[in-house]
Amino acid sequence: MTVSAPNQSTVHFDITPRSCALVLATVAGVWLAYQLRLVALILLMALILAGTFNPMAEWMEARGIKRVPALVLMLLGLLACAALLLFLTFPPLIEQLTQVVATAPETRARLIALLSEHSMTLLLAHVLGSAGLEQTFAHIKADLMGYTSIAVRVFGFAATTLALSIYLLADGTRAQGVVYALVPRDYHMRLARILQNMETIVGGYMRGQLITSTAIGVFTFALLTICNVPNALAFALFASAVDVLPFIGGLIIIPPAVIAALPNGLPVAGIVFVSFCIYTEFESRILVPKIYGQVLRLSPTVVILALLAGATLMGVVGALLALPIAAGLLMILEELRVEMPGDDSVDRAERARHAKTEATYEQMSAGATAPEAGQIAKHLAHDMRDAELTNAANHAVGAVE
Repeated sequence: MTVSAPNQSTVHFDITPRSCALVLATVAGVWLAYQLRLVALILLMALILAGTFNPMAEWMEARGIKRVPALVLMLLGLLACAALLLFLTFPPLIEQLTQVVATAPETRARLIALLSEHSMTLLLAHVLGSAGLEQTFAHIKADLMGYTSIAVRVFGFAATTLALSIYLLADGTRAQGVVYALVPRDYHMRLARILQNMETIVGGYMRGQLITSTAIGVFTFALLTICNVPNALAFALFASAVDVLPFIGGLIIIPPAVIAALPNGLPVAGIVFVSFCIYTEFESRILVPKIYGQVLRLSPTVVILALLAGATLMGVVGALLALPIAAGLLMILEELRVEMPGDDSVDRAERARHAKTEATYEQMSAGATAPEAGQIAKHLAHDMRDAELTNAANHAVGAVE
């Protein structure tokens, strides 16, 4: 293709077969990635679980328990905790739901009577009186039946993810060897630091999630106990479990808690509703940015934007993965020494240490296989992080003195 203009030189655009093949390969790669997005999501979740459980497995190995028995013990403990949570949570909730359905006509009559006493709520009383209770429960039943197949699929994906994470943990050396075989030797130390930091990020994310789940569980138990609402422990465990869902986790507990508080009177139910609304606002705007911002080294603005972007792109799953992915991307950019526009801060001492460690790695890994080279890089990265932590602690002690 040739483009010319008056009094200007001619510009040639040559479309070679190689360029066409590259464009077609890019389009095919994007299409394939879109088709396999579920597989990629399962792999990502498995990697997150493996990064979460790997420190515990290494801790058990350091105390004489072999890798496979350690993983078996961890799996049995996880299943036992899940079974205990289900046993303590679902039977009381089902009993509460059954009681709500049985007393629904009486509760509606009481609400209509209370709302009819004031002119400002008279319209709500007419709306509640004209609403068909039987039709409402029929719609709820139909919706629950429709979600059954989705629940079965989610359970299947969860079981597949757990099995894949256990496999990655059981054969972690070989899996890391494959990764190191695909990466040039010049980048092995950077890869080792990235994998080490990703493990730290995942662990920090899981600890942050544990803190927020515990906080809402304690709040729910205290609030419902003070308001004399039955099954406060079951509601607290349920709130802790659903709090893993960003944004909507704290809202899911509100309807059943308010319904359970209705027999104690409309003022008590109102107190429960307002208290939960205040807490969810506190958690989303203050607690979550502060906790995750500290453990993931993300600013509160980045935390909120990452959660919004993840929820917009992939719904609940995207919101679940948004924070570790955002922290991981920022860390990878830093390890690959990609300088962001407008940021000219360079830690020359740190880069000198990295260069020295990479030179040491080249000497130690000469002639080694990929799995062996990966283990060497892993140990060097671990030693380097310990040295950096020791130096930071010494500097802190010197500053205090």
